Amino acid sequence: MTSPVTEAPPVAVEWRRLSPRMLLVHPVQELLRIAPVLLGVMLAGSRTGRGELWGLLGAGIAVLFGLLRWATTSYRVDGEQVQVRSGLLRRSVLSVPLGRVRAVDISANPLQRVLGLARLTIGTGHTGRRDDRGLQLNALERDAATRLRDELLHRRAAPPADPAAEETAPVEVAPAAPAPTGERTLAAVRPGWARYGPFTLSGLGAVGVVTGVFWQFVAQGRLAERNGPVRAVLDHLDALPVGLAVAQVVLVAAVLLAVASTVGYALAFGNFRLSRHPGGTLHVTRGLLAHRATTIEQRRLRGVEISEPLLLRAVRGARCLAVATGLRAGRGAERGGTLLLPPAPRDAAYRVAEQVLGDPTPMRAELVAHGPAARRRRFTRAVVPVVVVVLGLLAGQAVGVPQRAGTLAMLALPVAALLGADRYRSLGHRLVDGFLVTRQGSLVRRRTALDCDGVVGWVLRQSWFQRRSGLVTLTAATAAGEQAYHVLDVDESVATELVDRAVPGLLAPFLDRS
Repeated sequence: MTSPVTEAPPVAVEWRRLSPRMLLVHPVQELLRIAPVLLGVMLAGSRTGRGELWGLLGAGIAVLFGLLRWATTSYRVDGEQVQVRSGLLRRSVLSVPLGRVRAVDISANPLQRVLGLARLTIGTGHTGRRDDRGLQLNALERDAATRLRDELLHRRAAPPADPAAEETAPVEVAPAAPAPTGERTLAAVRPGWARYGPFTLSGLGAVGVVTGVFWQFVAQGRLAERNGPVRAVLDHLDALPVGLAVAQVVLVAAVLLAVASTVGYALAFGNFRLSRHPGGTLHVTRGLLAHRATTIEQRRLRGVEISEPLLLRAVRGARCLAVATGLRAGRGAERGGTLLLPPAPRDAAYRVAEQVLGDPTPMRAELVAHGPAARRRRFTRAVVPVVVVVLGLLAGQAVGVPQRAGTLAMLALPVAALLGADRYRSLGHRLVDGFLVTRQGSLVRRRTALDCDGVVGWVLRQSWFQRRSGLVTLTAATAAGEQAYHVLDVDESVATELVDRAVPGLLAPFLDRS
């Protein structure tokens, strides 16, 4: 008589804690976070002679919160999901199915790098919010973060659909550090690319803050009274004509901005390397002081985007971004996890895009122009607002508006006309090799190649003005990137033809009814 087979009970996966070395990081971070509040409390308490006491008490509370974060945070990964448990008075457990993991980002600020720590962020695309930061573990030991990344991604990654695509030759750029075993380098940053830094205006914020603080002290008379060089500069500017003084200030500000942007470029994108892992992932590492490593599953990739801001385009530069589920694009994408190549020569950005897609056709194909109606609409939207402002200022002269204001506003008309012409030149689309390719924008020109298999819906929208011109805007909805990619101001017949070619028969029921 055979004995019945008994199933072994499931093995409980133990909870893991964050690194104890985070106790040297989090209290410092908490103190920096509440530093303005502590300063205000100390100043307010100085009248009663207890300012230092209140400051010490606030600092102690901040340090305590940092310690409690380590004591109350733990995580585990079982065969189906990753869980993070945190909280003391209000306990919470965040669970993410492994099937929803889209990307893994590992970053480390300078203090964390010194201590051998890193922050791991799991991109899930769980919500549609742009501020969704995913699930974070801060801070893990660097080796533990790398092992967890491999555990979440590489063990689930499907083999590449086209093995020959893995043999694509990399972009011919400067030699990078030796790649880890099994990875193939697609691109690495060149030192000469730092020349594109000033055209990104990344140092504008830092220069603005320094200028604002400096001017505040000058306005209060403190620097002018106590600092001889500052007094000499102010006297020099007072002695010059207004136009020349303004020109000198602008020139100095431009030099400072260029230096700050170049330094920022070197710090953010030093040691940049893009590589492809044979398990089916793209790996991006970058940063000199603060290090960041992002891993994207290739099967989650829905396309690529070439971004060309106006100043960067003037020097034939561009950057390459990924359109992937679980990674949000938009403002700040250059600093986010979608970056595949920092500001670099335009040809290098296109070659990276082609290698990532595995097909050069979508990025090199000639785009279809949108016709005279779209051109008129571009000029109308650029010029008419300026004309309205000019007429308003000229009419306002009767109530005391200076005539100079209207004259200066008229100088903006040629600029508006050039803007309209450039916006039309940037406009185009094409459906090729299963990709919807769109291009638009002037201040920031964007060319996007979107895989039609990743499109979940098509929207044809028509405003009152578009209806009078026989134009529509076709929107491809997707779960990746911006989540909506537009083909602006095309003829209705062109829009319906595009959708029918992308998804044959989709519009047939609606067209039959019409």
